[in-house]
Formats: sequence, C-alpha cells, structure tokens
Amino acid sequence: MEANPRSIGRLPAAFLTPGSSSFMDFLGSHSPDLLPGNRQLPPLKGAVEAPHGTTIVAASFPGGVVLAGDRRATMGNVIAQRDIEKVFPADEYSAVGIAGTAGLAVEMVKLFQLELEHFEKVEGVQLSLEGKANRLSTMIRSNLGMAMQGLAVVPLFAGWDVDRNKGRIFSYDVTGGRSEEHGFAATGSGSVFARGALKKLFRENLTEDQATTLVVQALYDAADDDSATGGPDLARRIYPIVTVITDEGFRKLTDAECSEVVRAIHERRLQEPDGPRAALL
Repeated sequence: MEANPRSIGRLPAAFLTPGSSSFMDFLGSHSPDLLPGNRQLPPLKGAVEAPHGTTIVAASFPGGVVLAGDRRATMGNVIAQRDIEKVFPADEYSAVGIAGTAGLAVEMVKLFQLELEHFEKVEGVQLSLEGKANRLSTMIRSNLGMAMQGLAVVPLFAGWDVDRNKGRIFSYDVTGGRSEEHGFAATGSGSVFARGALKKLFRENLTEDQATTLVVQALYDAADDDSATGGPDLARRIYPIVTVITDEGFRKLTDAECSEVVRAIHERRLQEPDGPRAALL
C-alpha cells in the first residue's frame, strides 16, 4: 500500500495504528490484495512456462552453517539464465536459498526479509531462529494456490541460533510443512544427487573450510547427473553462491574465494574423474 503524505500532510491512519509485529498481518488487514497468496489468477490453459531455479544445499559444522546454491535457471529444456542468485541473507544471522519458480521465490524472499525487519523494529529484538522458520512456513503455505498450478516455491532456510549457540537447517515441502535437518540438507531437482554426496562426505567435526568444500562438491555432483543444475563455469567465471552463517553473522564468499574451492575440486576431478575418494582432505 502507498504512503503518500503530500495530500493530507501526514501518514494514513493505518500506519499510525498499533497492531501486530507481523508485516504480513498488517498488509493482510489494510491491503490484502498485495499479498502474493491473495492474487486473482487467470484461468489455467496448459502448463505455465517460467524460469525455475535449483539446486540448494546446506551443511552444518561446530561453528555455524554453510548454505549454497548453483547458478542455473531453466525453463523446460532451455537454460533461462546462467548466473541467477538463489541464496540471500534473511537477516544478520540467517539466510534462505530458493528452489522452484524463480520470480515468485525472489518475491517471497524479499517479503520474508521485510517481515523480519518489521518485527525487529516493532518489538526491539530479533525474532528467534525457530520463529523465523515458522514465519517462512506460513509464507510458503500462502502460496499453495499457485503451487497447485505448477508455480511452487520450496526454499531451504539456515541460520545461527543465538539461543542454542549452534547452526541449524530447516527444509520445507510445498504446503509449508517444516522439518529441521541435522547435519546437511538439499532441495531442488538435483537434491537427490547432492544429498548422496553430502551423505558420503559429511562429518560432525568439519571445519568451516571443509564444510564449504563439501557443499560445493555436492553441487558439482548434482550438476553431473541433473541437467537443471549448473556446475561451476570456469570459462565464464560463474561460481556457486556460498554463504556462511556463524555467531559473527552472515557472510557471502567472494568470487575469488569460491573460485579457489572450485579449482581445487576441479583439479582432483581431473585426477579422479568418477569423483574424489577423499574430497575434504
């Protein structure tokens, strides 16, 4: 909704009335048509062709959690974009990776970021990590109508829990059902292959560097078998988006840092084409 104080010299009453700390509740009360789940959809006449993004992976280590995604978006059998970003900071201590319909997913992430910022401004404190995971679940559920038409959004959420002093990972289904994952998780079309790599190589005592190598290795393996997952593109210098969340907050690895990890894995692949037997050593 618009807040144009020029005509009356002050903000509309809706902006000055005490209410919920949820921005979605505020929007639902005053301008419900602006919520994605309340949009009137045209009659469905065949499948909707829209760019889709995959694959997202996450792994925890004693000091935090790593969340990463490949860069490819597909539309049917066509590569719609080679360098899409699928991992975003939700706030200072959490991040969300998107899989599914790219446009709706990015919009949901922006609304989620605004929801968390609104809560913090109204309440004066950050929402707990558990609370953030629940808010995201509600937003996914509100998209169920579009999901039934093939426009699904299934993110992966990870962050540092300041109350429990540990990194945590949450996965979702298309109805908003939430599950906490222990150790590692993957979502998207390449998740089956990525999860296989994660399962083989994950250990409880990983360092941050080893966890970073692990998620990039998982994306590399997923790209090997899933055409919708884009592997590292050394020629175009397109590397996975890799983020690390610790007690110091959210950090996105630079292209230089990612390229170093990718090149190390690539070198081992040249020596062992079927996959390194000790990828983290």
